[in-house]
Amino acid sequence: MAGERTAAILGLVVDYYIKTGEPLGSKTLCEMLPYSISSATIRNEMALLTSMGYLEQRHTSGGRVPSKAAYRYYVDNLMQADKLSDYEKQRIAEILSTNASDPERLLTDAAKLLSDVTGCAAFYSTVKDPYDCVQGVELIPAGGGKVMLVMLTLGGKIKSSVCTLSCKVDDEFKKAFYSFTNEFFVGTPLDEIDLSFVQTAAPSLGLRVFDMLPLLSTLCSLCQEAASGSLMVHGETKLLSQTELGSNAYSLLLLLSDKDKLENLLTSFAKSNLRQTLVLGDENPVYELKNTSMAIARFDYNNSQVATLGIIGSLRVDYKTILPRVDYIIKVTKTYLREGGIKYE
Repeated sequence: MAGERTAAILGLVVDYYIKTGEPLGSKTLCEMLPYSISSATIRNEMALLTSMGYLEQRHTSGGRVPSKAAYRYYVDNLMQADKLSDYEKQRIAEILSTNASDPERLLTDAAKLLSDVTGCAAFYSTVKDPYDCVQGVELIPAGGGKVMLVMLTLGGKIKSSVCTLSCKVDDEFKKAFYSFTNEFFVGTPLDEIDLSFVQTAAPSLGLRVFDMLPLLSTLCSLCQEAASGSLMVHGETKLLSQTELGSNAYSLLLLLSDKDKLENLLTSFAKSNLRQTLVLGDENPVYELKNTSMAIARFDYNNSQVATLGIIGSLRVDYKTILPRVDYIIKVTKTYLREGGIKYE
């Protein structure tokens, strides 16, 4: 950047465009500056910024709008980020503490909160861990011949389902079930558990196998569900109100609905050395995201578990308001994932 005045002018242009979506002309800019300067000088400065690739002029007689490079310079050098109030911090921590002991529910809450706070689409993903295994299984009688089956993995995933049984779930039944699952399921990698695995182990139950078959089939399904990585997107339709995206909003919505493509993108980031980053415009390798801003963070927790969390919006989002809140939500989520709900200060 050529000098402080040039940088100040760029900051005003970006702030004005983010707020209004309108180009900023030299006459209006003169009135906005805190010191006296001629329109001719302003035009020269704006011409310089245009030649440097920071401003664009869409019409010959129109004002200037920021380029994609301008947003990056603005965020890195010019932006005065808002500070969160103590009440806002406390509210974020309270919302995220509700499911702090369940990583996937915590990430779901964090993604919903991010979308609500930023007005952008938000997402989370967990990366498949081939080494995750069953840590424990629990039966909870629910009355009326029903029982809730709860399965916990070493990586902290909790899966549950309700089964209907034709037999009584008494102490003897539970003792036999726990003995069987401790011998064959606990400590077994999730990827290895399927129906053939159950069929191989089932003969050791004798006649009990017929009573327990619904539970074993359900447990098998829960293990297969936990073995896969998960991906959820919240607030996609909010992108339709971000007018800067224009017709690109629809191709972006198609990307967000293409779970395989989006999952590949997030898995690629999760496998990188980055922990948190803001990707703007052409910095993104995916074509549909070339006119977007994407804030994304990676989390490592519960041994070898990996997850990502972030937002996607237009380039014309209110960075100074949004980014500090995204940072704080990510910070609290990271603490809860590592410590399971300890109050964040």
